[in-house]
Amino acid sequence: MTAQTFPNPVSLIDVSTYLPGEPISAEYYAQFADSDELRDNLMFRAPRFRHHVSPDETAVDMVERAAAGLVERHGQDVVSGADVLITHTQLPDMPFYGSGGAIAHRLGMKPNWVIDLHNGGCAAFVLGLALARTLLASGAGRTALIAVAQNAAGQIFDQPTIRPRAQAAVPGDGAAVGLAELSDSSPILDVECRTYGEFAGDMTIAVDPPRKWWQAGQGEGCIGFTESKITKVLARGNRQVPEVCYAVCDRIGMRPRDIDLLVSNQPNRVFLRNWRDALELPPERHVDTFDECGNLFAAGIPINLDRAITDGRVNVGDTVLMGAFAHAGDFAGAAAVRWGGRSR
Repeated sequence: MTAQTFPNPVSLIDVSTYLPGEPISAEYYAQFADSDELRDNLMFRAPRFRHHVSPDETAVDMVERAAAGLVERHGQDVVSGADVLITHTQLPDMPFYGSGGAIAHRLGMKPNWVIDLHNGGCAAFVLGLALARTLLASGAGRTALIAVAQNAAGQIFDQPTIRPRAQAAVPGDGAAVGLAELSDSSPILDVECRTYGEFAGDMTIAVDPPRKWWQAGQGEGCIGFTESKITKVLARGNRQVPEVCYAVCDRIGMRPRDIDLLVSNQPNRVFLRNWRDALELPPERHVDTFDECGNLFAAGIPINLDRAITDGRVNVGDTVLMGAFAHAGDFAGAAAVRWGGRSR
C-alpha cells in the first residue's frame, strides 16, 4: 500500500471506552481447569484479570456505555450529529446483520454512512481509522464515530464445557468509540492496511460433534486451535505487525524506535514482547493492560489508547503508533497519529 495524499487532514480527536462488570480473576478459571494438551502453550498464559459482559448485555449496550465519555466531553450533539458511523462487533447480537443501525439509533444518530466491518478483527480500529480518513477527506462529512465491541469472552469462552480449556482464560470483554473529525488538531499521519487472503480459512470453530455454526446440536463451540495452527499464527503475527508499523514509520519519516508510544492489540505476553523488540522500544513506551484486561481483540487498541491518555502517558505533539493483526493472520494494520491533546 502506497501513501495516499489527503489535502483535507483528518484527526482522531478523542476515544472513550467501557469495561463491563467487576474484574474476574485467574482463580475463577483455575477452579474449572481440566487436562488440555495446549495448557502449557505460551499463547494461553492467562492474565491476572479480565472483564465479562453480563448475560443480558448486548453489543449495542456496550457501545452506548463506551460513548458516554465522548458525550460528557464533547456534548450530545457532536455524537448524535456525526456524519459517518463505522462499527465492528466481535460477536454480533444477530447473525444476519451487524450492529450499525441499532447503534446509530441508540446514539441518536442519523448518519449519511453506516458501515459494519468484520474482516478487520483485532485490527478493526485501525481499519476504521483508514475508512473514516478516506470518507471525511473525500467530502462525506465532517465527523465520524468508530465503535468497536469485544463481547465474546463472557459468552463464548465462559460456556460450561469451554471454560475448562486453556484458551478460555485469555479473552476479556470491552468496548470503545473513537471520534474523528475533519481538522488538523490531532492528525492521522498515515495508515497501512494489508490483507492476507491466503490465511483467511485458518481460523475455525471447533464443535464436538462437528456441525455448522448455525445448526442445532450437542457440544459448545470455541476456536479450533492446534499446535500446528498456533505455530503458524505466532510466526505470522511476529512478522506482520512490525512490517505494517515499519511501513507507516517509513512514510512519516520516523524510525520506530523514535515514536513516543506504541499501542497494539494484545493477544498474549509473547506477542507484546516480540513486537517491542522488533520495533526497538522499551516497555514503558508500549501500552500493556494484558494482566488487567486480557485479550481485548478489536477493543484492545482504543481501550489501551484511552488508558494511556487518561494516565498522562501521551503528551501534546507525541506520535502514537497503533499496530495489530487479525484472526489467524489474514489482516494487519498500523496507523500513526500526532496527538493533539484531550482539550474538551
